[in-house]
Amino acid sequence: MHYYRYENAEVSCCYKYLMFSYNIIFWLAGAAFIAIGFWAWSEKGVLLDLTQVTRIHGFDPVWVVLVVGGVTFILGFAGCVGALRENICLLKFFSGLIGFIFFLELTAAVLAFVFQDPLRDWLSDFFLNNIKGYREDIDLQNLIDSLQRLNNCCGAQGPNDWNGNVYFNCTTENPSREKCGVPFSCCLSDPADMVVNTQCGYDIRSKKENIWSTAIYTKGCIPALEAWLPRNIYIVAGVFIVISLLQMLGIFLARTLIGDIEYVRSNFIRY
Repeated sequence: MHYYRYENAEVSCCYKYLMFSYNIIFWLAGAAFIAIGFWAWSEKGVLLDLTQVTRIHGFDPVWVVLVVGGVTFILGFAGCVGALRENICLLKFFSGLIGFIFFLELTAAVLAFVFQDPLRDWLSDFFLNNIKGYREDIDLQNLIDSLQRLNNCCGAQGPNDWNGNVYFNCTTENPSREKCGVPFSCCLSDPADMVVNTQCGYDIRSKKENIWSTAIYTKGCIPALEAWLPRNIYIVAGVFIVISLLQMLGIFLARTLIGDIEYVRSNFIRY
């Protein structure tokens, strides 16, 4: 007859349920992000016609929501199930993926610091390309409006960048009522206004440039971002440090739990 016993019969409940608690939040958050992404696509009719994704000229923000949600869901699933089932493969996958994400974040930060001029040009081109699709995707439109209003800016380098949009360009062939205008998010905001005037930017670029500053923001969003970053460097660094600490905590919990599981299994004695 054979029987088995453990020298230390159980994996530490402390690390096991800390790991589970750490990941259940990410699992639920990932599921919520995925649900929001598909809801946004259903509202735009993309789920009924998937070819709409390729027809959009600009960037679709829903992709970010879905990718972040998918990665977060996978991480949460691997961490939760790996902890509860004491599955070493899932725990190693979890810690490896978090380590890879941390490496990508660190690499991106270093490259952004070293290659500031190419990054600035890339961001400017990216903004200009998305100006073209401003009216074609409501999510992209809301994103650009939010960026311009929060940063008190207009266009990538200035208001004339809106010539890249078929509705706002100043060509004589343009029949749009918004010709030579800018979106309302470029307009100077008045805290006393209870209702947003969506027509405040009409025809403004058909006037002399020296009076633009009385009605709209004349600074581009790329220069505005460059001015904002040095003023808020401690906030940006603090956010990066907090995210890094959370990632390292996840790796620590996973590796500790893996070591505990392996130790228990190594002390499994057969008689």
